[in-house]
Formats: sequence, C-alpha cells, structure tokens
Amino acid sequence: MQMLSIDNGWLVPARRLVSPNQDARPADASVDTLVVHGITLPPGRFGHGQVDALFTNTLDVSRAAFYREIAHLRVSAHVLIERTGAITQYVGFDDRAWHAGQSCFDGRTRVNDFAVGIELEGTDDCPYTPAQYRALAATGAALMRAYPMLTRARMVGHSDIAPERKTDPGPAFDWALYFDLLERACI
Repeated sequence: MQMLSIDNGWLVPARRLVSPNQDARPADASVDTLVVHGITLPPGRFGHGQVDALFTNTLDVSRAAFYREIAHLRVSAHVLIERTGAITQYVGFDDRAWHAGQSCFDGRTRVNDFAVGIELEGTDDCPYTPAQYRALAATGAALMRAYPMLTRARMVGHSDIAPERKTDPGPAFDWALYFDLLERACI
C-alpha cells in the first residue's frame, strides 16, 4: 500500500485541483472527523471527469440534463478517489470544504467545520474497487498522523451525519474491509 503524507494541509503525492468552494475553518475548529461520500456524474457513470467540473464550478450543462439541475450548487470535497485509486485534492485539509451540507455528528452541527470530506467515485449499490479502498486507507492513515484527534471511531459515512437527506456511501461500501486496510496502513 502506498505511503501518503500531508504537507501544509495537502496530500502528497496527489493531483491538486483547487476548488473555489471552500473557506476558512472557524478559529476554534480542529479536524477530528472523516466523512466518506459516494459520487458519480452523471449518476451511475464513472470516469468522465465531471466531478472535477462540479467542484470547480465549470459543469457543462449541455452534456447531460441532470447537470442543469445541479449546476447552481457550490460544493466541494477535500479529496476524490476515482475507481482506479487516483486521488485528486480540491481543498487543503486545514480549510473547510463544502461537502456535508446540513449535518450533525456527535451532537455538533456544521460538520464541515471539523470534518474532512472524501468522495469515492461510486454509487450506493455498486461495489467500490480494491484500488479505492487502498487509497482511502492510505489517506485515512495520513490524516490520522497529521490530525491526532481523528480516530477510527470518528470515520463515518455521509448517511451517518445527514440520514434524512443522504444514503452514501451506501450498502456497497465495505466498512470492515476499509478498517482492516486502515489498521494495516497505520502500522
């Protein structure tokens, strides 16, 4: 498994594509939570680079009718892990990405204030790839080294922090496999 590190809030090595959909975390906020998401654009289609376009506000609405419905959104995640395991980072971990929306975890609202958001290219009902699990575990281990308040117990799905609105990463996400790989990555 590849060893990743964090330098000034950026994952090394990872492709960097800065999103405008971010801002500063509150001064009293510390990274202590990781939120796993699932995303495809258009829904159910992989490998088209459209997540980059969504997170950089450059989505071409002529490419799919669905894009007209979401083009107004101003969203981002810290990281996207593609089906191949390729990692793109859009927002530095010390800054606030706009990934969680209206959410609550551990009695606290505004989860974006204290969480890192990682998108996996996938759907609720399509198994994620081994390469994605390896990249996610390596990223999780690097985050745990850089942010000691982040523990396994504070790694959750989008559905855990917004259960009325979200279902991702869905039943296809194998939490046991992820945590096993994470444990190995932390050794």
